[in-house]
Amino acid sequence: MIEGRATARYVRTSAQKAGLVMDLIRGQNVDLALSTLRFARKRIAKAIEKVLRSAVANAQQKDGASGDADRMFVASCYADQGPSQKRIRPAPMGRAFQIQKRTAHLTVHVEERPQVVAPVPSRSSTSGGESDDGATEGAKTTTRRKARKSSASTSAAEKATATTETAQTSGAEPTADTAAQTESAAKESD
Repeated sequence: MIEGRATARYVRTSAQKAGLVMDLIRGQNVDLALSTLRFARKRIAKAIEKVLRSAVANAQQKDGASGDADRMFVASCYADQGPSQKRIRPAPMGRAFQIQKRTAHLTVHVEERPQVVAPVPSRSSTSGGESDDGATEGAKTTTRRKARKSSASTSAAEKATATTETAQTSGAEPTADTAAQTESAAKESD
């Protein structure tokens, strides 16, 4: 497996700002990472791009390397905090405030993606063609949701029917109020 590593030390930015840009390229293909850095609207992106190009060049220079940058990806990248340069800013009433000009150490590690060989399907004793229990569970939850929806709609229709039957058994004529309840229950069931 081909791998390369590059580090830029004492870069004049904070590790937090550099980490934001590094999060964008971590795990990406090298070509995609370079284009991401090229169009990133952060000043530190240029320094990270230089380190990434250096890591790719280091990987290509190793003994027995194929030099195929298309199959490389950013395996890891991180920004460590470097030493801070301390400066003084004048403050009111004769005081002085301290300014910290932060630095960071940028590290990029690239590797070549291994060629994936498709696994040969094994003939196991599973019946019904389902080899994974997760697919069955997903179907069960969908069925449960449908059952809940249908039971909610049937319960509304049953309430309306029960109200109408109650009015009829009591011998009273269905009132406009009962008819309105029946219509609203029918609409809910749709």
